[in-house]
Amino acid sequence: MPLSEVLNSKCPLRRPGEDVTESWPGIVDIGGKPVVAREAIATGLLVLTPQSIDLVENGRSPKGDVREASTIAAIQAVKETPRTLPHCHPIPVEGCTVDWSLEDGGLRCTVSVRAHWSTGVEMEALCGVSAGLLCAWDMLKPVEKDGRGQYPSAKIDGIRVVKKKKSDPQD
Repeated sequence: MPLSEVLNSKCPLRRPGEDVTESWPGIVDIGGKPVVAREAIATGLLVLTPQSIDLVENGRSPKGDVREASTIAAIQAVKETPRTLPHCHPIPVEGCTVDWSLEDGGLRCTVSVRAHWSTGVEMEALCGVSAGLLCAWDMLKPVEKDGRGQYPSAKIDGIRVVKKKKSDPQD
């Protein structure tokens, strides 16, 4: 089946004869989907210099405790996902955890999001990871910059969904 047919068959907002590969305004109607338990876990890595890793480990970056501030940024991003991504539905998030771990070469952020709703929460988890890592980078900019004001080592890598789960509507 051609891609245009697949896309057109998946778009509940499509008007008869409209080709969504040309334009797809609006938000997908999820009204007919059952409300079930949903969970998503996403992760990503901020690659850092050893000096930055030491500062994170000891909670002494130039701008304060990196993990504490970045956790707040991650949680806020989870809650604000529909404001950032226009096709995401406002979801009544029931729970969110943000975990940090230091690895060789970087700081890993893992965000778990839970809700009972008719659409998944993976975009919320991805937004949380992204914002958490961006906040950490922002807090470590003074240490990560080289003499020319560039970031030769710092990069965000491997942001992905590691788990997505939904319960059976019959449960």
